Amino acid sequence: MGTEYIETAVVGGGQQGCSVAGSLARLGYHAVVFERGEIGQTWARERWESLTVNTPNRTVTFPGMPYDGDDPEGYMPAREVAQRLRRYVAETGVEVREHTAVRSVEAPVEDPVHPDARFRLHLENGDTVEARNVVAALGGYSSPRLPELTARIDPSVTQLHTRYYRNPQSLPPGAVLVVGSGNSGQQIAEDLRDAGREVYLAVGKHKTSPRRYRGAQVLDWLQLLPLEGNLESASGGRGDSPVLPGVSVLSGKGGGQELSLAVLVGKGVHLVGTVRGAQGTTLQLEDNVRAIAQAAARAEDDLLRAIDTAIEKYGLVVPERTPVPAFDPSLFADYGDELDLTANNITAIIWATGFVPDYAILPPTALEDNGMPVHRAGTGALPGLYYAGLPEGGSVMPLLIASTRDQAERVARGVHLDNTLRHRSPAALGPLWT
Repeated sequence: MGTEYIETAVVGGGQQGCSVAGSLARLGYHAVVFERGEIGQTWARERWESLTVNTPNRTVTFPGMPYDGDDPEGYMPAREVAQRLRRYVAETGVEVREHTAVRSVEAPVEDPVHPDARFRLHLENGDTVEARNVVAALGGYSSPRLPELTARIDPSVTQLHTRYYRNPQSLPPGAVLVVGSGNSGQQIAEDLRDAGREVYLAVGKHKTSPRRYRGAQVLDWLQLLPLEGNLESASGGRGDSPVLPGVSVLSGKGGGQELSLAVLVGKGVHLVGTVRGAQGTTLQLEDNVRAIAQAAARAEDDLLRAIDTAIEKYGLVVPERTPVPAFDPSLFADYGDELDLTANNITAIIWATGFVPDYAILPPTALEDNGMPVHRAGTGALPGLYYAGLPEGGSVMPLLIASTRDQAERVARGVHLDNTLRHRSPAALGPLWT
């Protein structure tokens, strides 16, 4: 079989990859999406069953396909996102090759079969594909991150990452420890507790916010206002680690709820400190429950003050600020520096410790030393290389599904610009302005 040429190859068949292909189709270009699993694999197969999207249904849009349901302010289940994405692919005619993983991307290409090729994709099935453009739509959350100390925990304790948690019934009888208090950690702790399980939550740094503030969703304010301060931000990782932090803890459960350590304490969840070590059935903890809760409260206060400042600066007519409950230290107690799993009948640990971006399939010249892509607003370090689903300018907001359409359309404009200038047809640049 000869080497196939595709003008634009998109790696990743989630909402970002399919949206890029859809945006290109709207400009008259055909792209091929390569997906290791199925369309919307993460939403359909790699999250827990009760998960709902954190942002309102109205934000689940794709290029040329706005939300068309009857509950724009509701919160759809994760599996419905996958269903909508499959519908989008079917209606737009986007070509997605499911169960076709890309093993590596080669650039520059020596002796290309096609003169316009700048990349050669090596597929897991042994085929090769040449392309002028490659869009890495792998997102920021590709591979589960597990601390090394998991290997030192007694094998009688069931351990799994959030990617593999499905429901409370899938775990052995007994209490459950959830490690990590970001969105996944707190939502899973709530899922387990609401099912009647005894739950321990090992806290870690996180951010919280009210669902609504001064007449709008807080996420709307973050998306629409240029807020000053280090609010929902990321440098691409913590220190030299490429792990990406998440946005403020919220839940789409029950029509969109606020979620915090205080809420979980009220439900009977036991809070323990950050896990720092392990030996057998004993975990070493940092005795920091109260400090973590107080830090989250301060971050929330900073966020709301930044929104207030922006509202005043731009003269927006909105409701007056309503008092936010002050931090109540009496709700929290430090647990101590050890957690005995056996004594507390903890039979399972769910590691809500985040994901590591995995861009190892790309040429080393496209990546930083820590494995993160070198990019500016989604344009990579190599000609013809683009990214969709990465933080930009220090903000993690582009990781949200609400930003899918804007990022996809920007990548499509970059491909269109290259194509029209290469063929000396500047009149065709008109669509870039519409």
